[in-house]
Amino acid sequence: MRDEPTLIDLIRHGEPSGGPMFRGSKDDPLSDTGWQQMRSAVSADDRWDVIVTSPLRRCRGFAEWLGAERGIKVDVIDQLREISFGDWEGRTAADIEAAYGDHLQRFWADPVANTPAGGEVITAFSERVLAGWAQLQASYAGQRVLLVCHGGVIRMILASVLGIPLSQSFSGFAVPFACRSRIRVDETAYGEFSALLSHTPLTTEPHLL
Repeated sequence: MRDEPTLIDLIRHGEPSGGPMFRGSKDDPLSDTGWQQMRSAVSADDRWDVIVTSPLRRCRGFAEWLGAERGIKVDVIDQLREISFGDWEGRTAADIEAAYGDHLQRFWADPVANTPAGGEVITAFSERVLAGWAQLQASYAGQRVLLVCHGGVIRMILASVLGIPLSQSFSGFAVPFACRSRIRVDETAYGEFSALLSHTPLTTEPHLL
């Protein structure tokens, strides 16, 4: 049993360079706007013991900058990279609809049954992310953690915490750029309990993964 809870702030990366598209594993850095969004999403009052990040540049660049700025250790967990969209990567929603008809609409409605061509199966993606999430909690139990990651990764974590079926994990809530969520994990005599404390978008506009 642990006396102190683990507090984990999840923040989605800001706008990447290259404009709106399905990126997935495509490794673009943040745009100038993305950097502004990320700096606006954190404050001088925030206190973290460690920063954990996806290995992709749109997350890692900001995480390493913030860690150097505030003297905080940065840990990279590979399992927390974004889902691969296969043949959809680098394409806009309009491009995908033109090439694949209603497949994109069906993916958003039920990603379990509608994997993009050449893409990562959602059940495998969830298992990968939750393995990385478990690694984070085991490594930093009782600490205050900032996790810089992706919209799909945050959806998998929140679906697990809130008991949302994977089939509804991409349509159940919005995760725009620089959106912050806070999860508290308590270890008690009755087991481990995770709770979503807040989910705060910097903007209400939807954005692609």
